[in-house]
Amino acid sequence: MKIKFIEEKVMKGVMLLTTLLVFLFVGSILFTIIKNGWPALNWEMISSLPGGGFYIGKEGGLLNAIVGSLYIVGASTILGLAISIPVVFYLNVYLKKNSKRASLARLAYDVLFGIPSIVYGAFAFTIMIYLGLKISLAGGIIVITLLIIPIFIRSMDEIARELPQDMLNASYSLGATRYETIKVVVRQIAPGIATATLLSIGRAIGDAAAVMFTAGYTDSIPASLSQPAATLPLAEFFQLSSPIPQVQERAYAAALILTIIVLILSILGRLITNRFSKNKVQ
Repeated sequence: MKIKFIEEKVMKGVMLLTTLLVFLFVGSILFTIIKNGWPALNWEMISSLPGGGFYIGKEGGLLNAIVGSLYIVGASTILGLAISIPVVFYLNVYLKKNSKRASLARLAYDVLFGIPSIVYGAFAFTIMIYLGLKISLAGGIIVITLLIIPIFIRSMDEIARELPQDMLNASYSLGATRYETIKVVVRQIAPGIATATLLSIGRAIGDAAAVMFTAGYTDSIPASLSQPAATLPLAEFFQLSSPIPQVQERAYAAALILTIIVLILSILGRLITNRFSKNKVQ
């Protein structure tokens, strides 16, 4: 009995320690970003384009990277959802849960989930060269869409697989078709869709390797899909490599803006998840 009591105390201490380490790690990241980025963060930084001499510490801002990131993330998220939701419904409504086709599909998405983003970028760049396409906003949207589709599918699929089979059977017994049953499934996996969207946006907006190959970088805001686009991670990368302290501060400002955007999206995602969780049948 005494040994079990000691084991309980030890395990509780280990869990508390690891939790504190995680908070310390997150806190140290935020402290570093805020400490170094806040002095350079002002209205000009978020509302103006890079001016002459911006990369040697002169006037200008990061509006090109902010807008470019929002363009790529917004479009890729919409495309990713449009492609992923039908796949999840097919796996969980039209196929049996333990079918070989469903298992093979999930294995394939797991493999795609683990592929580094730079591999996606290199693959997309090769295809673009073969098709004669230039580095552009469209290329960035396509490669980020491919990058986040496995995240969408696996996140939503895990929620959909937990749905009670009796719920689907009850829908069928009332005369509903599989397509009509999907409407029932949508309400139940809505929190999973919100969570998957949040995870995908976090991955998409923070990626630098894939968009470097496909979207390129520019000091202007793209007016069409055929023009290159800047992103915040690339802005941070390029400026942090500068030996000029003022430019390095702007890199941290870009990181701070990126963190604020992700924080806002996280809060919105949490509110949406809580809203749709009310419709979920336990």
